[in-house]
Amino acid sequence: MAVAESIYNLLSDFFARYGYWVVFFGVMLENAGLPVPGETVLLFAGFLAFHGQIGFVPAILIAIVGATVGFVDRFLRRIGWVAKRYDEAQKLFLKYGQWAVFTARFITGLRVFAGILAGVLMMPYPRFLLFNFTGAVAWAVAIGSVGFFFGSSWDRLVRLLGHLDDAALILVGVGALAVLVIHLVRRRKKS
Repeated sequence: MAVAESIYNLLSDFFARYGYWVVFFGVMLENAGLPVPGETVLLFAGFLAFHGQIGFVPAILIAIVGATVGFVDRFLRRIGWVAKRYDEAQKLFLKYGQWAVFTARFITGLRVFAGILAGVLMMPYPRFLLFNFTGAVAWAVAIGSVGFFFGSSWDRLVRLLGHLDDAALILVGVGALAVLVIHLVRRRKKS
């Protein structure tokens, strides 16, 4: 649990120095494509809200604002790993349309590209705004609430996240295997 304690100390120090700005910039910068742990910052904000060190509702509202304005698209193609994520997000967006804007909020690395793709693919702005905002609200409330719910035990939260990471890794592996099998079957049928 040394890692959990280090994260706890680091985030505690940031929140003690900068308050709600940590939530705003943590979420905004992640949504702008920088490798900032926005979800971890929001989880910790919920944890601190449980202990009365910050307000739960202000933290959620600030996260929503940060998530909504966190798009900086003119630099994205200049960063290699960001460009690759952009291509992945474009495939998702083309397949699922406006629901991709909403659900991309919950997928680390893809949420930054939903707005860009909506613009490139000429989604009407009012529709984009509706799905982007409602996705930001749902994401901020869900992640902040998880942090608040586990506020009585940081260690429990870290264990839960570890289990979720393991489960996500298994799901990604199974999904990749399924895609590979489907691809091979289709390829064989075309031959």
